[in-house]
Amino acid sequence: MDKRLKHLNAIRTFESAARHQSYSKAAEELFVSQAAVSQQMRQLEQALSVKLFVRSGRKMQLTDSGEKLYHTSHEALNLLVQGLNNIQCEDIAGDLTMTSTQAFCALWLMPRLYKFSQLHPEINIKILGSNQPEDLQAKHIDLAIRFSTEDKLSNKKGLVFEAFGEDYVYPVCSPALVEKLKLTTPQSLLKSPLIRFANERIVTWRGWFDHAGVEGYELHTQKTDVTSSDMALSAVLNGHGVTLAATALFSQYVQNKQLIVPFNIKHPISWKRYLVFDQHSAKIKRINVFTQWLREEMMTVPLKFELE
Repeated sequence: MDKRLKHLNAIRTFESAARHQSYSKAAEELFVSQAAVSQQMRQLEQALSVKLFVRSGRKMQLTDSGEKLYHTSHEALNLLVQGLNNIQCEDIAGDLTMTSTQAFCALWLMPRLYKFSQLHPEINIKILGSNQPEDLQAKHIDLAIRFSTEDKLSNKKGLVFEAFGEDYVYPVCSPALVEKLKLTTPQSLLKSPLIRFANERIVTWRGWFDHAGVEGYELHTQKTDVTSSDMALSAVLNGHGVTLAATALFSQYVQNKQLIVPFNIKHPISWKRYLVFDQHSAKIKRINVFTQWLREEMMTVPLKFELE
């Protein structure tokens, strides 16, 4: 056997460092110190008598030799993972960890998750609500549900980004507020407090008013800024103004008459939904079962709403 194979552990560390172009991110993924990664890379370079990395700012860039070794080691490790999956992916029973925004988890997923548990009691779903795009590989997360206004997301770190529909955005408020403030035209919304998302630059109230042909938004002073959709919907459920929200997050409240869409005018920009996962995951059968249920359940969300 080739003596260089005794450096397999270092090659695995190299593949991670090369993929991230970072020793620190490789250390996070492999649960070792950055110093340990750096030492392994020095030892591997000495053993192979080639330079694999050169530092460029905060990134560790690959040399020509490093590029060649990365492509080979990446393919070899993926092939090994597929082989392991072939002997381990025979049963869907077990844990599945997924992540999405706090609002989606709280407002859409949790009220419906009992349906999945009834269908597949053998799969234990672990949910991480986070408003940051969590690193699936570093945190051992099997599936993410992410949202973007882009029509296509780039494939990062070998993960699959699979589109599965979109959510339109509408203004929503309580029926009592509509009656109290006589919200009869889009212009009349300027009489109400508006709940906005702090730092939102894309799906904005200004964009909705412009689309609806309403002038004067820049003079409106009754605004409340929040950091998530669940906070915004909590406010409007209690009669505090109007907010813009995605259909998946408020549809159940419209159906049970707690909220109303005062005007069937959707925002010109919508949120595209994406499933993100590793197609070589040992839990791919579990992922497929859960994502199929997600697609079917999402089809029950209405896409249009009208004032009654």
